[in-house]
Amino acid sequence: MKPLAASLRPNNLDEYIGQKHLVGEGAILRNAIENGNIPSMILWGPPGVGKTTLANIIANKLFVPFVSLSAINSGVKEVRDVIEKAKQSSRTILFIDEIHRFSKNQQDSLLGAVEQGIITLIGATTENPSFEVITPLLSRCQVFILKSLEKDDLQKLIDRAVLFYNETYQKHIEIKETENLMRISGGDARKLLNAIEIVVYQLGNDNVITNDKVSLIIQQNLSSYDKKGEMHYDVISAFIKSIRGSDPNAAIYWLARMVHSGEDALFIARRLVILAVEDIGMANPNALLLANACFDAVNKIGYPECRIILSQIAVYLATSPKSNSTYLAIEKALALVEKKGDLPIPLHLRNSPTSLMKEIGYGKDYKYAHDYEGNFTPLDFMPEGLRGEIIYQTNDNSKENEILKHLSKMWKGYYNY
Repeated sequence: MKPLAASLRPNNLDEYIGQKHLVGEGAILRNAIENGNIPSMILWGPPGVGKTTLANIIANKLFVPFVSLSAINSGVKEVRDVIEKAKQSSRTILFIDEIHRFSKNQQDSLLGAVEQGIITLIGATTENPSFEVITPLLSRCQVFILKSLEKDDLQKLIDRAVLFYNETYQKHIEIKETENLMRISGGDARKLLNAIEIVVYQLGNDNVITNDKVSLIIQQNLSSYDKKGEMHYDVISAFIKSIRGSDPNAAIYWLARMVHSGEDALFIARRLVILAVEDIGMANPNALLLANACFDAVNKIGYPECRIILSQIAVYLATSPKSNSTYLAIEKALALVEKKGDLPIPLHLRNSPTSLMKEIGYGKDYKYAHDYEGNFTPLDFMPEGLRGEIIYQTNDNSKENEILKHLSKMWKGYYNY
């Protein structure tokens, strides 16, 4: 018997659930598919949101040869074989799952065929392609971002699963409560359907599904439920939250769980770099330097020794003072830009490389900070309408308390620090 997720895999865009910004009526990717004008593309999004399904739908719609490779067990030889066969066809779609796991050389092997139109590449990745896909290949592809499924999308999947069991097996399932199923899914369609399948199987003749039954059955079958690594993001989440919460013991435990399961060491190290600025930031600026050094060292050393490097930095970050002030600052600044638009740059801050620009006031009244005592003199650097707006607000820690004291002394009467 096919798994429920495979049985319910949609065959066309009308059956496809989610990603309306890409495949809804009039959306950019739907138009491209319906017009038969498909560019090479990278589908970037979390697990279980329909990347592989979308690639299959595209191939079915265009009636062209479709070859699927997994970056985990394919290499340059397999790619070249596909390209040679594609030369004999008018058009071939090559789908590469987890393309972020391809090495630089493996990605290089795709360039010529993509550029010449021998193959139309569809790559799927859960990682930011800006970091994981080489620039020449990325420049030849359109990047489409897929999002976690919304509550309404998950409900449609639940309804579809119930209908499938009722019609296919005459097993009249009734899902009275859906909250725990949705929570377990985390916006991942595959996790949701796997959970439903396990619960239905364990219920036997009991056809009524409730939150309590879901919690009990999934907990009892956790290892089976996660047999394909679907807790990948749950464990990294627990790891990051433990460090953010300053618990080195829990951090090392979750790190050990990932190391033991063979998790990509660079994936872990990359998350530590992000955490160093998002959660520690100005409370300890050295955290970013050490996290970045950790990333470089892990890249050079690899397993098994790199586990020690990861352990040291995890403990260092967990025991470091915390501040999210710079994260909040950039979020507030982006919100201001979104709300206020591109406000005019004050004339005294503008570049004035020509005499005409100088005549109309560009650069006039600008004061060079180093000409003044303490290398500082008050000056309006914000656009009109934002004067005195505090975007960076310090947190309560020793480092930022010093910064606050310094800013208050300099900007007295301008910013209300």
